[in-house]
This record gives sequence, structure tokens and C-alpha cells, in this order.
Amino acid sequence: MPTLLILMGGRKLSWLEEAIAFISPERAAKRAMWRSAFEEIKNYDAGNGNRHNAGWRATNDSAEMTDRFSRESVRARARDLERNSDLMNSLIWARKRNVIGSGFQLQARTEDEELNTQLEKLWRKWCKARNCDVTGTQSLNQLLRMAVVRKQIDGGILFLKRYTKEGMIPFSLQMIEVDELDTLQVAPKNAGNRVVGGIEYNTYNRPMGYWIRQYQIDGFSVEKPIYVKADDVIFYYSKRRPSQIREMSDVAHTLPRIRDTNEFITAVSIKQRIEACLAVFIKKVLPNGTVAGRSIAPDHKVEYEGKRLAPGMIQELNIGDDVEVVNPTGQSADAASFVKLHQKMIGAGQGLSYEATSRDLSEVNYSSARQGAIEDELTFVEEEEQIIALLDEIYETFMISCVLSGLVSIPDFWEKKEEFFLHEWIKMPKRWIDPLKEANATKTALCSGIKTFKQVAAENGADWREQINDMAEVMEYAATKGIDFQSILFGSGGREEAGHESDGEGESGEE
Repeated sequence: MPTLLILMGGRKLSWLEEAIAFISPERAAKRAMWRSAFEEIKNYDAGNGNRHNAGWRATNDSAEMTDRFSRESVRARARDLERNSDLMNSLIWARKRNVIGSGFQLQARTEDEELNTQLEKLWRKWCKARNCDVTGTQSLNQLLRMAVVRKQIDGGILFLKRYTKEGMIPFSLQMIEVDELDTLQVAPKNAGNRVVGGIEYNTYNRPMGYWIRQYQIDGFSVEKPIYVKADDVIFYYSKRRPSQIREMSDVAHTLPRIRDTNEFITAVSIKQRIEACLAVFIKKVLPNGTVAGRSIAPDHKVEYEGKRLAPGMIQELNIGDDVEVVNPTGQSADAASFVKLHQKMIGAGQGLSYEATSRDLSEVNYSSARQGAIEDELTFVEEEEQIIALLDEIYETFMISCVLSGLVSIPDFWEKKEEFFLHEWIKMPKRWIDPLKEANATKTALCSGIKTFKQVAAENGADWREQINDMAEVMEYAATKGIDFQSILFGSGGREEAGHESDGEGESGEE
């Protein structure tokens, strides 16, 4: 058997190989040689079954089978770190403030400008908490921020379209957590479909409806589940494999490292607290006041129980007692570098730079910070695409509700819905590190024709029409007050030209 183990390369025998070796060691040895040779000719190191990969166990299953048995525990652990880990919250805040920020501004793009203005005003009004949220407690921006966080931690969240009479139009949103999907439901509502994980699918794995658990306000009592058609549900989650039908936490692969780093920081904190302590032990030559079993009675005996060290204290000891001072020394100098390395790896695992999650900018200059911000933005853009798709569907339902409720009159709406649905979302811009450099770059792009004023306005989160109207209004008002606003905008050249064109008096006339 030892020879056979050597031939097997130290690999542990399976039960079949052990049975063969027990009956015929020679045949087992030949089997081991052939198998070892077969493993050595594999083209990928990751596919070898040698001793270096002996503990690497992996199987190929569908995405649902892979996620099903880990989904609940991963979600619970992610929520635990959300409640108790500052490292986890650094990831949450980084994504929330960059993906949503101050929100998205609607720009309707129909051919009727008056209709565009009317729709934008109605949208701003509907986005208030009392109109868009079925509970009346959160604005649309707050709902979106919560959705981004819940997707990152829980893996996804569901928006239910509710048609009530509480708001300005009979349409509002209800957010429910993925926990409320009734996974015990197995009977489909429609023949030919099947229910997996609380969601009913057709033969093409297209969601047809959702089975939702109904909780009482106490959070424990459960009523009979309800069935909601897929048209009235927006399931916000990331799909990473074609066979994936349910959510998985976006931080699943990062959780072990976050937890390890938290445990390390806790251990270092306790160690530092212990090292900062000063302890004193009393060594008694005559324990318990006895000598050879005989009691002694000193003239004055000092009890040490409950005594504490204090600055400038003078304490008399018993006869024969001695003091031993324990002053722990040491430091955790490498703790900062260890935590920093792990925080870099945690951020990288989420597609973010160290600076974006730690807010530590001590080692960056303008160029590196700008490049890091650009790379981070590419990560956030993927999430923004899903948010915009979510907003598109919400806006279309909002517009239909406005038409049905009579707030908007569009005679040929039902024949040309797609034309009236045209719109854009403008996100409020970020403030750059060096505004002067960004302004000069924008000016160069405008003068060279690389960008148009419309593009620049959109990048700054503004409507170019509104900007032009605002500029015209300011200049017109300035003219009524005798102020040449054009000279302020364009300098002395513009001032001289404006003076010659206006009254022909030149510089003295302008003065």
C-alpha cells in the first residue's frame, strides 16, 4: 500500500480504488499510473487533480442550482455586515452617492414644447413622497437610493405598480424585499408554466407573475399569498448567467474578506487596549497569614481587595509582601498596511478604487485621482443603465396614468404612444477636482467643435434650452438696468464691439 500511495502521487484513494487495491494491488497500481499520466497531460493547471489542487472541489450546475442553497445565508450575512461593518458601509455609500447622487432630471422629447414643459412639471410633482410612494414616506430619489443599496446587499428588490386614489394620479410604487417572494409556492396559475423561487415562468423562462407573501403589520402573521402579474412588477437585479432566474448579493464574493478584516481590526483593538494597561501583582511571602500551619496576627494587616492605582498614591504593604509591575509593551505597526491592503482588495472586488471606498486621498495627485475617478465611473455606469431602464418603465406608466386621469390631453396618444414616450434622463454632474482645468477643456471642446453647447449642458445636468432662456432673461434684465452684461461675459473686446454697435460713442459712451 505505501508503494501504491507513492504511485498515486500522495493523492487520497477513492473507495473504488481502495477496493481494487485490496483485491489486486497490481491492478490498482496500473490504474494509478494511467490516471496519473492522464492528469499530467491536461492543458490547464486549474484542471489538474494533483496534490496542489487536491482540496479544490467545484461542480458545474445551473445558476439557480448554484445559488439556491446559498442565497439565504449569503443575504443574512451581508445584512449583518451592513449593520455592523464600517468597511461594508464604505462600499454601500460609494455606490449610492455615485449611482444616484442628487437624482435624475427628466427631459421630455416630444415635438410639442408646451407638452414637454407640462409633463416635466407633472413629473416633478409626482416624484414627491405623497404621490410616488404607496406609503407616502419616501420620494422617488429616496426609493432609488434604497433600491441600489438593497440590490448590493440582498441581490435585488421588487417594485410593484400600485393603482390607488391616494396621490395626484392613480399610480404609485411599492417596494418589497426579495424575502417576500413565496418560495413555497409550486403550483402555477396558468397551465404550462412552472413556479421556481416564488416566480412563475413560461417555457422560455420569461417571468409571467410573482407570488408575494402577505405580512401583517407586526411582521410575523402571514396571510394567503397574492399573485401579481409580471407587467405590474419591476424586478431590479443583475443577471450574470443565462440560467440565472433569481438574485444573488452583489457582495457575495467580497463578504469573507470584509469579515476577516473586521475580525482583525477587532483583535488589534483589543491588543492595543491591553498594551495600554498597567497592572500590579502583590507577591505574598506569607500567604493567608500563616507559618507552618500556625496563624499569625500582624500588628496592622492591609487588605488589597478592591484597591486601584491612582496618581501620587502611597500604599503600605504587609510584612513580606512585594510588588511586581506588569507593563505590557509592543505595537501593531503593520496593522495599518494590512487593513489598507485588504481594503484595496475589497474595493477591487467591487470594481472600485481604494480612494473611492476609503476616502483616503493622501497618496494621489490630480492625474491619478482623475484617472481613478474615470475608472470608477465606468463601474457606476453599468448600475446607472439599470436604474435608467427602471425609470423608463416608471415614466411610461406615469404618462399613461396622466392621460387616463385627464391631467394631460393628447388626442392621438394611443396611436402614437412611442413618439410621446420619447424622453431623456439627465444626471446632475459631479464636481471636478480642478474646476479651472475642466472649464478650459470644455471651452476648447466648444471652440474646436468637438462638443456642442447642447452636449455640454447635458453633461452639467442642465437643459440647454433652459440655459439659453435663462441667459437671455438675465441679459435683458441687465440692459434695463443699464448694465452691459455682454462685456462681463466676453471681456473688453466684446465691450468695445457692443459699445460701437449700440450708440457709436466708443469707450467713453460705455462709461
